[in-house]
Amino acid sequence: MEINKYTKRIRVAAKKEKADLVIQNAKIVNVFTGEIMEGDIAIADDSIAGVGAYEGKNTIDAAGKYIVPGLVDGHVHIESSMLTPQEFAKVLLLHGVTTVITDPHEIANVAGANGIQYMLDKSEGLPLDIRIMLPSCVPAVPFDNNGATLHADDLAPFFTHDRVLGLAEVMDFPSVYQTNPNMMAKLLLTRQNQALMDGHAAGIDREKLNVYTAAGIRNDHEATTAQEAKDRLDLGFYLMIREGTVAKDLKALLPVVTEKNSRRCLFVTDDKLIDDLVEEGSVDHCIRLAVSQGLDPITAIQMATINTAECFKQEDIGAVSPGYKANFLLVDDLEQFSINKVFKDGKCIVEDGVLKEEHFIQHAYLDEQLPEINAEELLLEQLTMPLSTDYCHIIGIIPNSIVTNHLKENVTIKSGEFVPSIEKDQLKLVVVERHHKTGNIGKAIVKGFGLKKGAIATTISHDSHNIVAVGTNDEDILAAITNLKEMKGGIAVIADGKPIASIPLPIAGLISDQSYQTLYNQTKLLNQEVKQLGGNHSFNPFLTLSFLSLTVIPTLKLTDEGLFHFDSFSYIRVEV
Repeated sequence: MEINKYTKRIRVAAKKEKADLVIQNAKIVNVFTGEIMEGDIAIADDSIAGVGAYEGKNTIDAAGKYIVPGLVDGHVHIESSMLTPQEFAKVLLLHGVTTVITDPHEIANVAGANGIQYMLDKSEGLPLDIRIMLPSCVPAVPFDNNGATLHADDLAPFFTHDRVLGLAEVMDFPSVYQTNPNMMAKLLLTRQNQALMDGHAAGIDREKLNVYTAAGIRNDHEATTAQEAKDRLDLGFYLMIREGTVAKDLKALLPVVTEKNSRRCLFVTDDKLIDDLVEEGSVDHCIRLAVSQGLDPITAIQMATINTAECFKQEDIGAVSPGYKANFLLVDDLEQFSINKVFKDGKCIVEDGVLKEEHFIQHAYLDEQLPEINAEELLLEQLTMPLSTDYCHIIGIIPNSIVTNHLKENVTIKSGEFVPSIEKDQLKLVVVERHHKTGNIGKAIVKGFGLKKGAIATTISHDSHNIVAVGTNDEDILAAITNLKEMKGGIAVIADGKPIASIPLPIAGLISDQSYQTLYNQTKLLNQEVKQLGGNHSFNPFLTLSFLSLTVIPTLKLTDEGLFHFDSFSYIRVEV
């Protein structure tokens, strides 16, 4: 901090100098005590200098509204919104989020260190604090065919950046368990830099959680049951309660939160699409949902502010208190959490639902350092799926979950090949390698999409981001994949061989080069048009499809190499 700003803040606190801005007549949510205070808030430059009775060069009458600290999302992948950092910032600020802890894992899996640098560069100078945890597993597991590999030496230079906080979700548990040298090098590098480490303990039992805590990992966002949540709290983890577009865990985990342990719990979104961000919000939605389930509003606010700040050792955010950044919200009531104004660094950036875009630096969206789609040309006959028996392993969709079921069912075979069945809801799932022209094509059977015709495909395919497609016939699957390549990445919906809706994602095949309003409209149209294919409308088919390649999540997944079984952590044949 500059000495002049530091001195000024102390002088304002001591009432030797007028504050730049004073907020009067507010009911202040004290996240330290859980109480409501009254008093003026004195702001000097970008920080809070005092709470009490103050004079200011400018004043704002809060008119009895509640003042709440700026919200903090503790774990999010910006790329999953399909927005650039600056467009993402606009949406989140409208929902009262002033800080995010992000993991640029998705773009790093496509572009490596250049992807991390892209996110750092494009988030510089924005009125949303974007603090970064470095991707720990690129690729997610050693056998994934993604766009890049990051070793400890590749990550080391980033630790000197003032917005890098540590190592993001360590999802390759077997490498930690087996003390793999490459993984140990990353963990030791992080500890040497006195930085933080995020967990990713999907499907890990209580005893094996000790491996993560012994390694120095102190948080996890993969609990999906109350017992898993309690196990994490018992062993000293911060419990991240996730509520995103696919993974909706809040209602299942909330009963574990008590008066005694709530300060070790926080909200995260992880992966949330643009339409849900615009319509529901971010962690502000978590607050409203938790309160509707019976949680005390102030406890919910603590879980979206100070708890997250403390989890990540960020001492300048998360509270309305002297010495903290002047990031706060004016809300009409705590139950509905209707946001009236948003202040960031002491400036009103949202008023009555309107964003003041003059506070934004305009970054160029596209970057020549990022790779384009590099997949082999695909022929129709390459999509055929020969089977030796009609009794097969099938990926079973669980609505609104990234976990899948392992099913075994009889399927339809004609001329020795699998044929999708609309009646049985058994569709063909295909993953095409798109980074190095290997020609790899993985094929499997999936149940739960409920499509009656056509195909959908996307270049968003966690975490290696190859092309993934599902469809009722090979012709439409091929047309969808071809459409993606023509767009240089994105999402495609095909019916009767023709495109009916699409979203181009030319930035690494993950991110749009359009404004958030344009992308939101494109997404709404896509969701509307995909209904022509029939299907299960109780979950988002595109985000669900994008997680069907994520091998570090139970139970069956598909990569460009074939069908993967999480429990044995190995590839298996489609036939039983």
